[in-house]
Amino acid sequence: MSSNRELTLLEHLSELRRRVFIALAALIVGAMVAFLFWADIVELLKRPAQELNDGAGVTLIATQVTELLSTSVKVSLVCGFVLALPVILYQVIRFVAPGLSPSERRYLFLFMPGALLAFVGGVAFAYFILTPRALPFLLTFGDGVAEPLIRISNLVDVMLRLLFWMGLAFETPVVMYLLAQLGLVTSRMFARFRKYWVVVAFILGAIITPTFDPINQALVAAPLLVLYEGGIFLAWLAGRTRRRSREGIVPLSDGS
Repeated sequence: MSSNRELTLLEHLSELRRRVFIALAALIVGAMVAFLFWADIVELLKRPAQELNDGAGVTLIATQVTELLSTSVKVSLVCGFVLALPVILYQVIRFVAPGLSPSERRYLFLFMPGALLAFVGGVAFAYFILTPRALPFLLTFGDGVAEPLIRISNLVDVMLRLLFWMGLAFETPVVMYLLAQLGLVTSRMFARFRKYWVVVAFILGAIITPTFDPINQALVAAPLLVLYEGGIFLAWLAGRTRRRSREGIVPLSDGS
């Protein structure tokens, strides 16, 4: 009976190939949809820079023949990944779900909407709070020494990097909650790691932000520290829920 329910290695590989194929197909479809609107997306990415100099903005140029084409492809791929993210997460969950208990599968499926909302929150934070402060420093530094003629591909790279990685960084408390809910870690373990997370947060701040000044790095590190503390609290709630569920089951077995 159990041998019929267990998948062989070849069946696992076949299942993995099918899930990867669906995820790639979703990515391609998302990229194609995003390509139809790549110019509008670039306009959104340009907006924080265009609000400089009392709305006059900065001069954006293209110095290579294929620069705008490569920029459109990059924007389409990144935005296509974001559009395909629900499908990709679902395929990952479906692949690992057979090896989990029913309660663990339930938590894993509940993780998906929380992860999506956290990603959107990180993107919104980067776009509305981080970039309006980071870009002015970059674009006005050394004012008077040289006239800035910014390549459009460079500006788009900086914006996509900030938005994408801040979106992933905001997944921190959701992932911490899921790990605690699955019983892999506890809030106490996360709390012991807190002092190391301060260092990790500022390292991530230095990697994510394109500037070297500590102010903009702190703009990234500060929400990461707050998110980690929120993750510890969520992990504590998950641990309390697990304890209550075990306490509710034990008396029934004793009484039988």
